[in-house]
Formats: sequence, C-alpha cells, structure tokens
Amino acid sequence: MSILRIRHYPDPVLKQTAVRITEFNAELRHLASDMLETMYAAPGVGLAAPQVGVSRRLIVLDCSPKDGDRQPLVAVNPEILTREGECCEEEGCLSVPEYYANVVRSEKVRVRFQELDGTVREVETAGLWAICFQHEIDHLDGILFVDRLSPLKRSLFRKRYQKIQEQRQEQL
Repeated sequence: MSILRIRHYPDPVLKQTAVRITEFNAELRHLASDMLETMYAAPGVGLAAPQVGVSRRLIVLDCSPKDGDRQPLVAVNPEILTREGECCEEEGCLSVPEYYANVVRSEKVRVRFQELDGTVREVETAGLWAICFQHEIDHLDGILFVDRLSPLKRSLFRKRYQKIQEQRQEQL
C-alpha cells in the first residue's frame, strides 16, 4: 500500500467525467487500498479516484467517529437512486485545501454501487454519510463542492483560493 498524491484545484482531472469500471481485478483492489490509506493519512472522510489522478468511477468513504473503529466503504460505479429532504452543512475537500463553505445537499440518499468483487449493493444513508456520498459522486462527474456555491460565492472563492495558493508558494 502507498499514499497517493492528491490533486488540487484547478487540476484538469478534477473536471473530467470519470469512466465506468468494468474489470474487477487485483489492480482495482490495489487502487482502492491505496486510496483508503491516502484518505486516512490526509486525513479525510472520503476520496474519489479523480482526486488521485485516476479518472475512474471509484470512491472510498469512512464517516465513522474518529475515536471509534474504522468502517471503510469502497464503492465502485456508485449512483444515487433517490434523494430526500435538504440540509446545508459546511464542507471541505482534500482537493481544495484550506477552504470551507456551506453546501446544500439532500439529507438522505439511496445509493447503488458495486463492491470490489462486482457484487451490486444498495444502501440508504443520512447525515454525514449521505453528504459524503453526494460529495464524492460529484467528483466522479467533474463537480467540486465549490461548483455548488452561488455565483457570488464562487467568485469570492476563486479570489480567496488564489491568495491561499500564493501564500503556500511563499512558504516553499
């Protein structure tokens, strides 16, 4: 297992629609394992393959409490089947470091995905798990959480993020 390099905005791979996975093999299992290790090291609660430069429909999640047992979930070709309710929570992203904003999402989602062996599974989630599924599936469709902000907030984000990047360069 190894820690992969997380791609940051505005890397072009983050704006691509990821390709559906058709082969369930050792390479896929290895990628999922590396993604989990990368997510935990970051630290984060979710990671999509495009965030590590791989434009394939694979996400990993673990929204379990930090002081509890890990509950990793690997989802291949995930899709949201149904949505219920609405919530607005602060989100961040490993690909947009040091920036957080409130994002409107569905409160509950039903998701269909395949496991690493190709088995189809459906889960109904709420709260942080639902938000995380939506956030990571957005990555597979080339959508960042900042794309869900109002035009004014997106404009402010770009200006602020540019300053964050400039400060980071100065520190190097």
